[in-house]
Amino acid sequence: MKKILVANRGEIAIRVMKTAKKMGIHTVAVFSEADRHSPHVRFADEAVCIGAAPSSQSYLLGDKIIKVAKELGVDGIHPGYGFLSENADFAEAVEENDIIFIGPKSAAIRTMGSKLAAKDAVKAYDIPMVPGVDEAITDIAKAKNVAKEIGFPILIKASAGGGGKGMRIVEKEEEFEEQMDRAVSEAISAFGDGAVFIEKYVASPRHIEIQVLADQHGNTFHLFERECSVQRRHQKVVEEAPSAVLTPEIRKAMGEAAVKVAQSCDYIGAGTVEFLLDENLNFYFLEMNTRLQVEHPVTELITGMDLVEQQIKVARGEKLSFSQDDLKINGHALELRVYAEDPLNDFLPSVGTLSTYKTPVGEGIRLDDGFEEGMEVPIYYDPMLSKLITYGKTREEAMELMIYAIENYKVEGIMTTLPFGKFVCEHEAFRSGNFDTHFVKKYYNPESLIEKTEEEARLAAIIGLKAYLKDQQLLRVPN
Repeated sequence: MKKILVANRGEIAIRVMKTAKKMGIHTVAVFSEADRHSPHVRFADEAVCIGAAPSSQSYLLGDKIIKVAKELGVDGIHPGYGFLSENADFAEAVEENDIIFIGPKSAAIRTMGSKLAAKDAVKAYDIPMVPGVDEAITDIAKAKNVAKEIGFPILIKASAGGGGKGMRIVEKEEEFEEQMDRAVSEAISAFGDGAVFIEKYVASPRHIEIQVLADQHGNTFHLFERECSVQRRHQKVVEEAPSAVLTPEIRKAMGEAAVKVAQSCDYIGAGTVEFLLDENLNFYFLEMNTRLQVEHPVTELITGMDLVEQQIKVARGEKLSFSQDDLKINGHALELRVYAEDPLNDFLPSVGTLSTYKTPVGEGIRLDDGFEEGMEVPIYYDPMLSKLITYGKTREEAMELMIYAIENYKVEGIMTTLPFGKFVCEHEAFRSGNFDTHFVKKYYNPESLIEKTEEEARLAAIIGLKAYLKDQQLLRVPN
């Protein structure tokens, strides 16, 4: 593999290209008109504009991306995450055009892309699943009877869903019909598929995912877990590895279950198996993401493994060069997704110009980003600016380093989730490890962040005044 096209933008495009260049592989960037001056375009060896700013007219044009790849003699296409990364038709089209898709086969993407198909694929492997139905339901009367059998509260979920869309928690029977209608309507709107299923609602879950790697020679291994329970609107904001609550026994059992899930669909490459963990540390299979995850750096830091390098090696037919016993957890890593969002206004997107953009540096600090000072944050794409990752020998060290890194990350012109990240790392529930996916709902409100910011500003003013008075006193001392 001598040339790779990265079918993505921003920080993940640069992340993939860095590893490709390290491996001596030529890189090709694609970009929209809005991204013409983006760093990922300059970083690549070659770059081609594929359309207008909206992703539907650029980054989602699979046929056009394949056409560019063929014209430039590309050997492989890396999809990153988002956009076409879990599009089975795109992966299939890449394969049919004799280009290597750096990811799983299209059949695995198709199977795991449907929550119902995924449940069906893994049920023969004795993997724990949340009590519920494993078939699509559209008949409301039948669905209500099923819900009563399972027992409220229940969760209605879109089969083709993700990112919290088409998902409804139903606490009482009388709310069921209204919430069912909403879930089906939202699923049709978001995914073009109104299929939903019902499962028991786990009241205080933690979101734990297991990184897996599989080659084309029958080897499948897990690279331990990531804790992804700090979320807003069912989407992750803070992730860490390892989890603060898993025992070695549970970690082993979850890892083995994740390997079975990957084997159930003949998985190849890097993938992530997601689980819910209840308050009694029982775990249940949730879904599989058939791509590289946003939070993959925390796994890289605790294992010393470059996951993109492994993806490329597997895609070109190489055998994984290690065994499960070779893999060890070393230290602790945290990741904050730095979004262009206003944490004081329900995390709504914040667009504008990065009038100031100064990034933190230092041992144990990693920043994956695709922006620079003076750039506009476009309205067309996911609002993530960067991923701020810290690594320490212990969880406490990684947390303190994250607070330091946040304080030294200067962004002006837009609002970001940096203050929220600091709030999380300083909160007792997070520091103790005693938290779940309701962290934001339970502990966070804009007022608490404002109070904290004002108190810090007051303390900074007092310290500044004391320093000023001391300087004045020194100036008055006669020679």
